Amino acid sequence: MADHAQAPFADWRVLELSNGIAVSYCAKMFADAGAEVVKLESPQGDSMRNWNAGGPAGALFGYLAAGKKSVTYREKAAVTPLLAGADVVLTDLTDGWTLADITAHTGRSAVVVTVTPFGLTGPYVDDRVAANEFILQALCGSTAGRGWPDDEPVQAGGRLGEWLAGTYAAAVAAATARHAALGGGGEIVDVSIHESMVIAMGGLPAMSASVLGPDSLIQQRSLELPSIVPTADGLVGFCTITAQQFQDFLVMIDRADLVDDAELASFAGRIERRDEFVGMVTEWTLARTTDEIVDLAVAFRIPVAPIATPATLLTVDHFVQRGVFVESQPGVIAPRVPYRSDAIATRTPGAGPPSLGADNGRVHWPRRHRRPTLADALPLADVRVTDLTAFWAGPVATQLLGTLGADVIKLEGVRRPDGMRFSAGRPPDWDQWWETGPVFLCSNNNKRSVSLELSTAAGRAVALELIAATDLVIENFSPRVMENFGLEWEAVAAANPRAIMVRMPAFGLDGPWRDRVGFAQTMEQATGMAWMTGHADGPPVIPRGVCDPIAGLHAVFAAIAALAIRDRTGTGLHVESTMVESALNVAAEMLVEHSRNGIEMRRQGNRGPGASPQGVYRCRGDDEWIALAALDDAGRAAVAGLIGQPDLAPDEAGWRERADDVDKQLAAWASGRTVSEAVAALRSCGVAAAPVTGPAALLSDPHLLARGFWETVDHPVVGAFLCTGMPFEFVGKRRRWLRRVPPLYGQHTDEVLMGVLGHGEQDLARLREAGVTSVRPAGL
Repeated sequence: MADHAQAPFADWRVLELSNGIAVSYCAKMFADAGAEVVKLESPQGDSMRNWNAGGPAGALFGYLAAGKKSVTYREKAAVTPLLAGADVVLTDLTDGWTLADITAHTGRSAVVVTVTPFGLTGPYVDDRVAANEFILQALCGSTAGRGWPDDEPVQAGGRLGEWLAGTYAAAVAAATARHAALGGGGEIVDVSIHESMVIAMGGLPAMSASVLGPDSLIQQRSLELPSIVPTADGLVGFCTITAQQFQDFLVMIDRADLVDDAELASFAGRIERRDEFVGMVTEWTLARTTDEIVDLAVAFRIPVAPIATPATLLTVDHFVQRGVFVESQPGVIAPRVPYRSDAIATRTPGAGPPSLGADNGRVHWPRRHRRPTLADALPLADVRVTDLTAFWAGPVATQLLGTLGADVIKLEGVRRPDGMRFSAGRPPDWDQWWETGPVFLCSNNNKRSVSLELSTAAGRAVALELIAATDLVIENFSPRVMENFGLEWEAVAAANPRAIMVRMPAFGLDGPWRDRVGFAQTMEQATGMAWMTGHADGPPVIPRGVCDPIAGLHAVFAAIAALAIRDRTGTGLHVESTMVESALNVAAEMLVEHSRNGIEMRRQGNRGPGASPQGVYRCRGDDEWIALAALDDAGRAAVAGLIGQPDLAPDEAGWRERADDVDKQLAAWASGRTVSEAVAALRSCGVAAAPVTGPAALLSDPHLLARGFWETVDHPVVGAFLCTGMPFEFVGKRRRWLRRVPPLYGQHTDEVLMGVLGHGEQDLARLREAGVTSVRPAGL
């Protein structure tokens, strides 16, 4: 760490009131960035202190709470001074706390963030619908799409939705708190875990149905082919996003004879012939070691990764050489903070979690006396962004920045625009078909688009002009791309010494995997997420896609941290925020449990910690399923009555021992009922239950509609469609986040080059004539 490095939030006071992962991880991110974080705990302490994976409690708590302070209270009135002096209050409203309890004492510039299953309002809140992560996955469209057609759908392991929501909360809280420190007013931010999960885990097929019509939706469940298969000494995972990658894969496994097989080239065809396909792939992989296969796939530019397990994570060469894992407390290994900069000081590893009440009487926060002068502005209204991102992870980051008020100018090449414009939209015989990609449309709102070919000298010169007028440059290409453009940090800093550059390479700017192709699926295979997902007696399964938003949100947090430092110093910063290390941070539980307790966590199908019984069961109808989770003894007693076993003891241990038998009885009970009948019966007696919701049904979900989550976009090519908004709202303000529809290709080129950079009509004509800018992508 350089001598001039600063902790971004060193003078911020953050108060945490929580009993779960989401808020605790959010607060951890602030502690990592230097904030003074105080856990306000009841005499019983945060329930995470007792959380375990089958061994001694405390491994996950230690990871989440390291570097924080602990203050206990018996009466809420006793902590009024802490509420009054806090800059940020993070809460899940457990332990009897209400929003009114908190806001009655916070200052005018304080940012209060609530993270709850369904948000603060709406039908599911009014009806007191009980939910854990498992139930939320069923409701958000995630579970319904995972597994083979006709088989039992399966959850994503690792409670990823809670980590995801915590990261959303951290990014929004950081931006809003920075604004408050500069003269903005305080905000109450209502974050919904359910809505976060719809965006990142289940909603993309719904977006496709909204943009292209219901006939476009693939209704059946699916697993990637090829994906995870056994090798001679372990497991390996592939990912073939493009047609070229699939053809190269066939050549690699010595089946070039199938390159022209049109049926196998289609995903639906591979599902139809999955036994044949998996058989020939497995025959080839079992004859080779994992390392041999990885080396060969890398040579073919096919995304590939060894499947990480709790025991193997620490041996991965890339992670070892980059120093990704650190000793977070005596004898416990954990991933480091997922962003790096010579100018940013993050929390020093080694600080263990606080003992309960360790800081009683030691924390004194005088009230802030700030007079808000920018109360009506959005938090990032003072920021301009040069957006060099593509696909999903980077655009998620820049869309959030734009949502919070930044002027985001998206640069797209003439030869290679954002590839998501061409993905899963209309076929090439449609007019302006490149404007119809659903993922592009749902992750590029609130931006202006400039067509600019960066591989030309003139294009690079215009880019540097824009960078000179920019606060933040963000990109997510592989490292060699920015090198080829001549737009690395040295060029950015020379053009604008105040500019912040955030780079989002898949694997990092150095290390053995630096130049490998990496998609979200690869990250899920390499970090342990896949190891934790799937049926207990089957292979690991990728959760599918969540790594992209998680990477984007961590990059936003890193960008706000860099802005906070620049606010003080006036000097720009270079920041690396990698996708794989963001994923490692939210998949850390299996590593810390193995490191501290020697426990090898693994996938459990639809079972999981904190609820028993828990599972999905087929109901009457065509592929209709219900998810249920008994969260406490009362829930187990109610289930016992429903299945005609009233003598079953309510203790969780006994139910886990009889899990297979209970599953059979619940399957029989559900099979005679419709989903709505089963949900009503379970909820009426206090059992958490939900339909396993298909993606198309999300567009008419009464709770999402009532909360204004879906926002109507009126697009000049696609027409009007419902688009995912943001999973939060500022309480008391109109919920409308999508102020500018996703841009047409190059739509704002003239506007930006003339209005921002001062170019004239003749300059623009010369650039167009030279192919430096264009009104449509080249080669179409």
